[in-house]
Amino acid sequence: MNFVKRAGMSLGARKSKTAALLAIFVVLCTLLLGGFLLQAAAARQEADAQRVIGVDVTVRQKGLTPALADELGASDVVNRYNPRLPVRAAARGLAPLTSDAPQPGGEAGEPDQAPLAVNGVRDAGLLLPFSYGSTKITAGRGIGPEDADRDIALIERRLADRNHLAVGDIVRVLSADGAHPMPLKVVGIFQDPTQDPSSWTPPHELPGNTLYVPMATAQQLGTGTGTGTVGEAVYRIGSPDRAERLHAEAERVLGESGFDFRVNDKAYQDQVRPIQQVGVFAGLIVQVIALAGALILGLIVTLQIRERRTELGVLLAMGERKWKLIGQHAVEVAAVALPAVAVAALAGQLAGQYAGDALLGPQDDTSSAQHGAPDPGAVAAPTVRVEPGTVGRVAGIGLGISLVSTVVPGIGILRLHPSSILTDSE
Repeated sequence: MNFVKRAGMSLGARKSKTAALLAIFVVLCTLLLGGFLLQAAAARQEADAQRVIGVDVTVRQKGLTPALADELGASDVVNRYNPRLPVRAAARGLAPLTSDAPQPGGEAGEPDQAPLAVNGVRDAGLLLPFSYGSTKITAGRGIGPEDADRDIALIERRLADRNHLAVGDIVRVLSADGAHPMPLKVVGIFQDPTQDPSSWTPPHELPGNTLYVPMATAQQLGTGTGTGTVGEAVYRIGSPDRAERLHAEAERVLGESGFDFRVNDKAYQDQVRPIQQVGVFAGLIVQVIALAGALILGLIVTLQIRERRTELGVLLAMGERKWKLIGQHAVEVAAVALPAVAVAALAGQLAGQYAGDALLGPQDDTSSAQHGAPDPGAVAAPTVRVEPGTVGRVAGIGLGISLVSTVVPGIGILRLHPSSILTDSE
């Protein structure tokens, strides 16, 4: 009789033991699939976290121009970047804030001809006060790369309150020399938590007189020639290991010395490391389950072989080859493993998302949209998907375990002699 057919008849005749073996395989395959699903989900969430959170690198250099900052920002390791160009501007039809404290000397000096502190930016969400959440946008929106050619402004709440300004209103400012008037549309109002100084302070140093505008607007207000010096530039990269590549690119663009290069990866370490740990844990689960499954099933098959010594002796006495006896046990175990994979796939489809949400919940990000960043405020919990490739891996491991758990104990069959087996059974 064909050993494959004999394996099917054996499974049918031993229903209770077949059901127990199936239950063990279902648990084994479900745990294996869960480990693979967690690994894949953690990898997707880590990629999202690198995009949303990232690592901020601040570059400062005397004489750093917007053009050089843009050239460095074009590096393939940079996800987002923001140079900050500080200039002074005068107000037209706009009442700037003034210090309530008396000016030293007892006499009022000449009025400041450029009382507004204007900062040209490319991506307001990367400004450190907005990134860390200390400064928040209370109305409207921030300034992004898509606003490069627009005459818009992000103004402080105290300046807006004094002039009764709201989002959509127009403010008029002048370059420091008064030669370049420019109307700006208010697209956002932010709140700086810094309190007004108790002592007299020049108007342009008061936190309420701060405006943020696109880089091109600041360049026109600063000199009217499209030039200027960037105070600092912040570059967001995906992970700390890319900082060395960005530093090498900075040396090429800015020169090998004379610039300050600072890496801030605290947010990345706080939020990405736990995701990576879940992925490592899931990988360990897969390895431990595969090893434990092979040991457990090997023990079960060994016990079955001992229980079926008489059957094996009869078959050997009838001239059956030993390798076919081993093959019969392998087919029996594999025939149970395949439906177990299907049950595990169904269980993963039904319960995988709940497990993913529990272990890989949303990761908060301080650089949220309300602070001026265009990205989402949190790294969402990843979608757990049961894909054919993952099921195939589980099936492959399950069949591998079944093969190992039958072949290794089956070595004992090679040492069996039908005469001794039948004599012992009498």
